[in-house]
Amino acid sequence: MRLVIHLQRTVFAAARPFVALLCLTVILLPVTAVGQSRETLGAGDSIHITVFQNPDLTTDTRISERGTITFPLIGEVTLGGLTPAGAEARIARQLIEGKFVLKPQVSLNVVRVRSRQVSVLGQVPHPGRYPLDDTSSSVTDLLALAGGIAPTGDDNVIVMVTRNGKTAKLEINVPTMYRTGDLSQNIQLQSGDTIFVQRAPVFYIYGEIQRAGAYRAEPNMTVMQALSVGGGVTPRGTDRGLKIRRKAEDGTFRTVAAQLTDRVEPDDVIYVRESLF
Repeated sequence: MRLVIHLQRTVFAAARPFVALLCLTVILLPVTAVGQSRETLGAGDSIHITVFQNPDLTTDTRISERGTITFPLIGEVTLGGLTPAGAEARIARQLIEGKFVLKPQVSLNVVRVRSRQVSVLGQVPHPGRYPLDDTSSSVTDLLALAGGIAPTGDDNVIVMVTRNGKTAKLEINVPTMYRTGDLSQNIQLQSGDTIFVQRAPVFYIYGEIQRAGAYRAEPNMTVMQALSVGGGVTPRGTDRGLKIRRKAEDGTFRTVAAQLTDRVEPDDVIYVRESLF
């Protein structure tokens, strides 16, 4: 008898860590389910529905423009605007009310999201519409899905957002945001928002320069740096007497003498003349 009691105590002690782990799992399950069910279903979303121990009720379908699906036994069900958990509860309730399944355990998984999308346009490798989910809804997440900012794109990204019926335009400098560590501008996007990456500002250089053409105007770039981007002056050229054709605020153009330390502005046209000697 003592041996049996001793064995029972030993088994219970050995199983104690597993019991604790099981209890912790049960506690965490509802939290995880809530975290996965924050977004609502909408037209175009593809979903997979199963009912425990009822394989004939397994359904793969897409939510219609009216926000409905057709489910076996119960017919048309409106799921648009519900969370996945809410949709599970609605299907289960209708199965019970129709006396088709006594205690249904319904599981709904979103296979593909089409109702919540953001447009990414402009100077990105893959412009288009991209779905939102719980793990990719920030500005940089959507830019990454579109392939990032193209070499021809500006660092200042324009984001058009609509909140409470009002549309606002935001400008976000992505490199500065990461360089300073201030991610407050990396906002969470909502369905219907738009990211637009405009073309980066450029300057032009011609004359006695190795590689004449248009080049990206970097912040605080000097004329000397602009000459180096163009490969430097040719053996026949000189860096003295440089001229810049610059656009004024009133839209007119004027030609100014340039020093090597002067700042280059967007749309500047730099002329490198031929040396007289």
